[in-house]
Amino acid sequence: MLKVTVKLDVNDKLYLKNPEDTKLGRRIVQHSILLIDKIGLESFTFKKLAEQIKSTEASVYRYFENKHLLFVYLANWYWEWMKFRTVFFTINLKDPAERLKTALQVIVDTSQRSTSVEYVDTEVLHRIVVTEGAKAYHGKLVDEENKEGFFLSYKFLCGKIAEFILEINPQYPYSHSLASMLLETANNNIFFAQHLPRLTDIKYREGYLNDIVEMLFSFAFGCIFSGKPGARRG
Repeated sequence: MLKVTVKLDVNDKLYLKNPEDTKLGRRIVQHSILLIDKIGLESFTFKKLAEQIKSTEASVYRYFENKHLLFVYLANWYWEWMKFRTVFFTINLKDPAERLKTALQVIVDTSQRSTSVEYVDTEVLHRIVVTEGAKAYHGKLVDEENKEGFFLSYKFLCGKIAEFILEINPQYPYSHSLASMLLETANNNIFFAQHLPRLTDIKYREGYLNDIVEMLFSFAFGCIFSGKPGARRG
């Protein structure tokens, strides 16, 4: 695993005090990831988190106003990390198709082309995003939170995938729609393969994440060269 120092730029409106600046703050982030993975977001509370880190609820509230903002913070952290990895592992690739496939690989499988980050178990965080990630932006306050810039990291990630799509076919008219579809489809099919197998053709077995990458790549090229208006045939 590649070890690098990563400083991620998470929206400062998500927290009252930057958790990265203190040992306690980093423990809050570290153990909130582990606890949400263990019991689920609905059952997660600041009281349970405080017990886990042997601190007080008041200490957690000094960093985050509520558990929703803590969860959106974790989602932002993940999206920022994916931005970093996608750029890092594609920057020296010349072939646009290889760039797109590599981006899909680092999005789907955090153990491939991965990077280690101190105090954050990125494998577990990835599991949380697969299972719970849509709850970060599927909510009543999404418009207000969007105005605060809470989803800029996710938009950037979609935009980067859209760039790779347009490098393959500059005339393709739905690059951002396809990019967001690929990201959502990746998470959905990981979840379906593990829990709802009749909703996917991917079989949950060793190497199944590679099957998802191939499926996404097939979807992408099927759309990019579909022959619809604006598409370019190779």
